[in-house]
Amino acid sequence: MNSKRITIRLMTYFFLLALAVFTVFPVLYAVLGAFKTNAEVTLGGTILPQTWIFTNFPEAWTNANFARYTLNTLYTCVFTTIGSVLVASMSGFVVSRKTFWGKKVLMGAILATMFLSVGAITLRPLYVLMLRLGLHRSLWSIILIQVATSQGANIFLVSRFVSAVPKELDEAAHIDGANLFQIYRMIILPLITPILGVVGLFAFRYSWNDYVLPSIFTMTRESMRTLTVGVVSLRYGESAAAQWNLMLAGASIAIIPMLIVYVIANKQFMSGLTAGAVKG
Repeated sequence: MNSKRITIRLMTYFFLLALAVFTVFPVLYAVLGAFKTNAEVTLGGTILPQTWIFTNFPEAWTNANFARYTLNTLYTCVFTTIGSVLVASMSGFVVSRKTFWGKKVLMGAILATMFLSVGAITLRPLYVLMLRLGLHRSLWSIILIQVATSQGANIFLVSRFVSAVPKELDEAAHIDGANLFQIYRMIILPLITPILGVVGLFAFRYSWNDYVLPSIFTMTRESMRTLTVGVVSLRYGESAAAQWNLMLAGASIAIIPMLIVYVIANKQFMSGLTAGAVKG
């Protein structure tokens, strides 16, 4: 019995170690590659740089106009996060608390969006829609699409969380004269803050890492590019030669803000997941 338990534990540790290696190694390789010369990155064969080149970072920052692209990215991330939290909280509340015709069909359609990505099938219709709305050359096209296409999982999480809140609280507030919106704002919203923190962090990460939408909608307006598009633009220099070292330096810079956000919101993120697990 003990040997079987030890074997299972060793297999678990081995699996977790392998998972950690496959997760951390690409990031570590990219960060270390940012300190190498372009020739050393191209040739490969080494993990640590033979000569540590620190000038790659300021060069990447200048060549890709990172200051402007960072502001654009923060703009889209902030409004995508706010929009996602508002839509998910309201929709999750209504789906959980109200009964109406076609509710199951609507919920099924919402959950189905979890398996649809903004790719070859949906990208053109979305672009045509933004063109008709006159937003195809605005960052708001990216924001609206990101909010609309990421709500499947968010609404599901919030609705499950709201379902764990006793309905007696709603009934007591209704007896006191509160309407539906007041119940949502004064009763439900404060109680589902932990899961909204999780939704907000997911939305921020999704918007920060998105490449497809910004590359399409900012194709003709370089000043509106986001960091992901700026990082990819570092791949080729004026001589059309690949600049892998600068691209890796730009990618390393782009990682930093996301890490800072995660460190700051880590407590809220973990409490939201833990509370959701307990309530579920």
